[in-house]
Amino acid sequence: MIEELKLKLGAEVEKLQHELNVVLPNEIRKAVELGDLRENSEYKAALERQQFVQARLGQLRQRLSKLSQIDVSQIARDAVGLGSEVTVEDEKNGKTEVYSLVFGDGDFEEGHVSMSSPIGRSLVGKKLGETTILRLPTSVRHLKVTAIKTIHDM
Repeated sequence: MIEELKLKLGAEVEKLQHELNVVLPNEIRKAVELGDLRENSEYKAALERQQFVQARLGQLRQRLSKLSQIDVSQIARDAVGLGSEVTVEDEKNGKTEVYSLVFGDGDFEEGHVSMSSPIGRSLVGKKLGETTILRLPTSVRHLKVTAIKTIHDM
């Protein structure tokens, strides 16, 4: 899972690096050739995109650096942790939910939950059969861990 994420982020870095070094300089050069830069929307748009790409590259490199520091052998085999797929049951209504704990931001629609989110923080370290209390702004939920697949099981 961590290696897949590294590959995905690495591919995005390569794509953005190409855009920053090849595509955007060409767009800026073409915009400069059009003349007056004070009222040149193409020039301004290219510069704004360049700043965005540089900022995104910085974020991706920082994230890749943090991913490289993760030691998978330090992740518990019998408790919820990074990369775990955990099934919980809401003790109030009996509804079952499945979450995958990810590093950084994930796709909540696919069940990905950041370890730093309220749900992630409440689940980390819980073992099979344990109940966690999830405090939300509008309610308090009691979630019982009914199944765990750790990063080692996948």
